[in-house]
Amino acid sequence: MGIFEVFIFVVIVAEILFTVQVNSNYRYARRHLNDRHRSGPACLLIVPCKGLDEAFDHNIRSFYEQAYTGYRLWFVVEDIADPAYAALRALKDQHATASQADEIRILAAGSAVGCSQKLHNLLLACRQAPAEAEVLVFADSDACAGRDWLGQLVWPLDYPDAGLASGYRWFVPRKNNLATLALSAMNAKVCQLLGKTRFNLAWGGSMAIRKDLFERLQIDRLWSASLSDDLSISRAVRKAGLKTYFVPACVVASYVSVTWPQLWEFAQRQFVITRIYAPRMWLVGLLGSAFSVAGLWGGLALSVWALSAMRAFWMEYVAMFAVFLGCQIIRAILRQRMAVRLLPNDRAALRAARRADWFGFWAWGIVLLIIIVSSAVGRTITWRGIRYRIKRRTCIEVLPTIPNKRPLTKHF
Repeated sequence: MGIFEVFIFVVIVAEILFTVQVNSNYRYARRHLNDRHRSGPACLLIVPCKGLDEAFDHNIRSFYEQAYTGYRLWFVVEDIADPAYAALRALKDQHATASQADEIRILAAGSAVGCSQKLHNLLLACRQAPAEAEVLVFADSDACAGRDWLGQLVWPLDYPDAGLASGYRWFVPRKNNLATLALSAMNAKVCQLLGKTRFNLAWGGSMAIRKDLFERLQIDRLWSASLSDDLSISRAVRKAGLKTYFVPACVVASYVSVTWPQLWEFAQRQFVITRIYAPRMWLVGLLGSAFSVAGLWGGLALSVWALSAMRAFWMEYVAMFAVFLGCQIIRAILRQRMAVRLLPNDRAALRAARRADWFGFWAWGIVLLIIIVSSAVGRTITWRGIRYRIKRRTCIEVLPTIPNKRPLTKHF
């Protein structure tokens, strides 16, 4: 067997092994989907808010309706002038009486200096956390949680090697335009990488940590000079020799409709943050995306070229293309099956997104690769209307807002 044949064989095996790992993650999600834990340690659930997300009332109501005894529910805004503040006050009046939450508070944190506004909001609540709160739970205002979400999220923290427990988001289109369907499909590619693996990273919109560990790792000091909540805390937990447990049942729906510029702003920002706070993961994402695109389209081009003149190695070229095509179809089917299982109430809303993924995975792979490559340079981002320059992981500059420039997105 020559060097070229060995190379083709290794490429094919790598693609098959990746698909096997994705299938393993899918089976892990199926096994743990129906876990039920409706009581546990005393929790403080903190939800930072800025502006009104799509389905804001629906999302916030889901945190009031948790089937969990003995939790506190705190919302934090930057300023009482934020439209979210008035909305939160009205929702509290509507839902507080029926909620199992022991305490409900709406706090105003003021403007951030030296860290992101989200972390500034979170830190205000964490520093006021009552002594009896054993677990700190974090959620985003653009997430809609199921009734058992809180109980399911905190139970993995009982494991001795647990540092964090985390779910993830699944974008549910509110409008079936191409950009929104593309966002849902590309995000699904990331979600299917999570499972029973030591490479999990937490997602800040559905995340829990024990308060004593939060204090022992000095996360408050870390966050006070950071931009990212989830990647920075994931890094600290991993350095402490602890694991991030992915909880499939805590994948939450996030209802969105975006344009192409909004998709680009959001996705590029995510990868810029990943490049700075988790550079190895960013590199893996870049190489993995390039591998998938090059394997599929390179295999097709080489197959056409070789078959046109029946050149040597034509069978190897065709085999490579067939394997890459087949494996990527299988992965698309698996992740969309997972979506139906994780979010059964949104099955109808996800119908167009499923079809877009099944028939357009080849296009979304190219779009994703372009976005990752574009994130290789630059350290300035815009997040919920605020501009930041990330000088280092622990050195953040809040930049002046550009006059007369409206943010592309109201959420994310």
